[in-house]
Amino acid sequence: MTAPAWTLWPAPAKLNLFLHILGRRADGYHRLQTVFRLLDWGDSVRLRPRADGAIVRVAGAQGIAADDDLAVRAARALKVATGCPLGVEIAVDKRIPVGAGLGGGSSDAATTLVALNRIWGCGLDDDALAALGLHLGADVPVFVRGHNAWAEGIGEVLTPIVLPPRWYVLLDPGVHVATAPLFQAPELTRNAAEETIPRFLDGMVTGNAFEPVVRARHPAVAMAMSWLAGSGPARLSGSGGSVFLETRSHADAADIAARCPVQYTARVARGAEISALTLAVERFSAGASPSW
Repeated sequence: MTAPAWTLWPAPAKLNLFLHILGRRADGYHRLQTVFRLLDWGDSVRLRPRADGAIVRVAGAQGIAADDDLAVRAARALKVATGCPLGVEIAVDKRIPVGAGLGGGSSDAATTLVALNRIWGCGLDDDALAALGLHLGADVPVFVRGHNAWAEGIGEVLTPIVLPPRWYVLLDPGVHVATAPLFQAPELTRNAAEETIPRFLDGMVTGNAFEPVVRARHPAVAMAMSWLAGSGPARLSGSGGSVFLETRSHADAADIAARCPVQYTARVARGAEISALTLAVERFSAGASPSW
């Protein structure tokens, strides 16, 4: 019998175009407002179903144990939730740096949930998949739903938002920034005023609550942001450590990236209107390859 074929699925990165912390809830989680912008670049997740029910990681992020890998945890969560008897082999081709604030692990988890739901024939809708994903991470639902969004709550209350075409320079200073210590930082601002979508679209809502904390604690990130700021308003994505700059054309972004100092890694990515994962599901449903 011929072994099942591998399928290749996109796991796009995201940017936080701003990020404010409004306060802390009784359960200890923080109330946020942010805008998630999906990109046309990210990781790839390869999946091959197994008949024996085993979930096996073949490749993943360096330094992360299989039991801690969000893609593996997503497959296990889907299997438990649906009672599916099948298994899967998982290979994540990492491009998004770990601890970069670009949503790599969350996107890998979302792609695993969405793709396996199709491959295994589980039949869950996006609401059910997003609810499963929320237990894995607050950023997972936005990747499941596959659209740019204004986010509130802990990041899971999503309102679709239409954003203008933009290109981004992503600068990686090679620093892994852990999120949990930042949320515990006494100097973190947690009392931002509540904002609105119209004010954001008018350019009146900016800033990232984590930026001053990350800059103070991670000098390499501060230096990368200072260099990028020579070309325009540099921003931190999520809790860092990648920084980015928005431009109106690929040519402008490519020119800035080409001048990047050798100690950093620069990438150019386009803001997506529709998630590459959503498009992959459509291709798969039509019998075509779901890859990027």
